[in-house]
Amino acid sequence: MSNIDNSETDDDQRVLRRGWTTGACATAAAKAAYIGLLTGEIPSEIEITLPGGQKPVFVIIDSSDTGMAAVEKDAGDDPDITHGATIRATVRKAAELTFKAGPGVGAITKPGLPLEVGEPAINPGPRKMIKENLQEVADQQGVELAVEVEISVDNGEALAENTWNPRLGILGGLSILGTTGIVIPYSCSAWIASIHQGIDVARATGLSHVAACTGKTSEQAATRRYGFEPSAILDMGDFAGGTLKYLRSHPIPKLTIASGFGKISKLAAGHMDLHSKRSQVEPAFLAKLAAEDGAPEDVCTEIAKAESAGNIMAIVEDNALTLGDHVAKTAQAIAIGEVKENVDIEVLVYDRRGKQIGHAPFKAEI
Repeated sequence: MSNIDNSETDDDQRVLRRGWTTGACATAAAKAAYIGLLTGEIPSEIEITLPGGQKPVFVIIDSSDTGMAAVEKDAGDDPDITHGATIRATVRKAAELTFKAGPGVGAITKPGLPLEVGEPAINPGPRKMIKENLQEVADQQGVELAVEVEISVDNGEALAENTWNPRLGILGGLSILGTTGIVIPYSCSAWIASIHQGIDVARATGLSHVAACTGKTSEQAATRRYGFEPSAILDMGDFAGGTLKYLRSHPIPKLTIASGFGKISKLAAGHMDLHSKRSQVEPAFLAKLAAEDGAPEDVCTEIAKAESAGNIMAIVEDNALTLGDHVAKTAQAIAIGEVKENVDIEVLVYDRRGKQIGHAPFKAEI
């Protein structure tokens, strides 16, 4: 329930429903639990104030006389791993406002994140949101805000295995996230934020070499090649631009970009968003690179008429071309231009089986 416009429109003009972050849900549960602590009765619905001034209403799906209230996370139409999760808050009297990780909420074990090592993984944005909403209740009741707020997520530890948390050093469960309180469907902001956090943790832990990978095949191949620990792998996905731009101002000495032929060819053509909706493999461009690499004219014509990256890879293999290396070197030049030479970059290109079909080495190896 909400009194704000809770929709978004995608490329097909289908109305997408917005949802609520784990931080907003934790705030709602904490506010209801705090009211219960002070009045002896936990409300069945609770209104909270988000940082932008919106005032959504949440249904309390579970509560107890020990000061616990719970809400169910609704992520709207976003494919969020925590959609439908039960987020609980238990509020207890204390000397001052403090936060505690309950079951299913992780703890910080590595530097580089916006919280100190040992702190519960309840981010600064949600902490501020919880504090402001609880302060409103305290002011209404004429009391000092002095409580411990414990946040937990049912099945959170299992859910966290499908997130970046383990490689970021957030162990034991999920993070409580969200600066606005609102989930915008398919905004991908959480993914890009995770890339940034991965870079921050790598820098803070002294890593000098990381790999930005676009999927499981390239991640596994890069890990085999270098014996990387999970924290050295950046799940770049389609966000080459977001990764490289952040590395420009937060450099790591060595970056391996590892991906399949199709996505690397998009990067070579200058595309920073590698998603199929926002960039396409360009056969004419690849035919031009093949010609520069000395491929026969009839083969270049065949590449230019190809209908997919898979078709082009088959042509390359049938004719023993070195196009993979040329695509890698071209993509490497684009990437170096984005980071302004603050980072030494190599590019590895793989086929769908994980076989390396292209390589542009680090400057130090040339």
